Amino acid sequence: MIQFVVSILLFLVIFFGLAFILNMLLRTTWLMAIIYPIIIVMIVDGMPTTDYFTAPQESFTTAFTRLTEVTAADITILGAGFAGTIISGIIIKLLRKNGYQMF
Repeated sequence: MIQFVVSILLFLVIFFGLAFILNMLLRTTWLMAIIYPIIIVMIVDGMPTTDYFTAPQESFTTAFTRLTEVTAADITILGAGFAGTIISGIIIKLLRKNGYQMF
């Protein structure tokens, strides 16, 4: 149970930080929230990304199958990462609205 809570906090903080830095450097607000589903597929599918180009039909079938086998605990942890990206976008918007120029 402790590992579950730590995993949730870890994903939230890691993806908040990544999204915040990416939003600052590229001057976009929601880019990481758009990229996040691709990252989730890369985490869950367990295949090299090049397989999507060399054998697309098998790769997409395997990825879809593995995505449907994700447990509720994994969904909660990955959802916390997505929440981190959303919170980052909100914070960036608030900071820009209040006059903070980031890069």
